[in-house]
Amino acid sequence: MVFWVFGYGSLVWNPGFEVDEKVIGFVKDYRRVFDLACIDHRGTPEHPARTCTLEENEGAICWGAAYCVRGGPEKEKAAMAYLERRECEYDRKTLVDFYKEGDDSEQPFVTGVIAFTSTPDKISNKYYLGPAPLEEMARQIATAFGPFGNNRDYLFLLEKAMFNIGHEDDYVIELANEVRKVLLELGGVPKENKLLSLTPVKMKTSLGAVTLDSPLKKVNALAGAITMDS
Repeated sequence: MVFWVFGYGSLVWNPGFEVDEKVIGFVKDYRRVFDLACIDHRGTPEHPARTCTLEENEGAICWGAAYCVRGGPEKEKAAMAYLERRECEYDRKTLVDFYKEGDDSEQPFVTGVIAFTSTPDKISNKYYLGPAPLEEMARQIATAFGPFGNNRDYLFLLEKAMFNIGHEDDYVIELANEVRKVLLELGGVPKENKLLSLTPVKMKTSLGAVTLDSPLKKVNALAGAITMDS
C-alpha cells in the first residue's frame, strides 16, 4: 500500500515525517486561504492564529508539494498518525487529483491524494474563522503567538517556501506585505514573540507593489529565531 499527501501550508517546507518521494505540482479548483484557527501551536484559544486551508474555487489552481510514503503498513501508519496529530484542526481528509510540474498531460500525475481541509462552517467546525478584511487578518497574524512560535513566521516561511519552489502565491505575498505594514505601525515586536527576518517581496501593481527601495526594507533589521512548524 502507498499513500500520497498534498502539502500547501507548512508541509511545503517542513513535512516532518519520513517520505519516499516529493513532487512539486498543483491541484485544480482549489485556492489557499487563511481562514482556519490554530489555538495550540502558533496561537492560543484567547488569540488564535490564522493558518491556511483550501477553499473550493472553480478554475483556480493551488501549488504545493505531494509526498509519497511507501514501505509497508507500519511506516504508513506512523506517518498518518503523525499527520493527524499535527493537522488536528482540519476536520476533513479530501481526496484530490495532483498534477506534476512540467507535465503537459491533461491527466493527473496521481489521483486520490490526501489533502487535509476544513469544513467552511463556523457552526459545525469550531476552528473555522472564515474570511475577514485584509488589514484585520494581517493584524491578527502579526500579533498571534503560541507554544511553537508566532503566526507571522508561519506566513513568512510559506511565502519563502513558495518562492523556493518557483510558484509564488499573490495572495500570500499580499497578506505578508500587509503584516509587514502592521509591524511597522506597531513600532517593534512584542518581547514574547520571535521574528523571522522580513525580506521585502515584490508584488503585482494591482496588489500595491512593495519594492526593494520601499521603507519596508527597514524591517530587515528585525531578526530572531525560527521555530519548527507544526
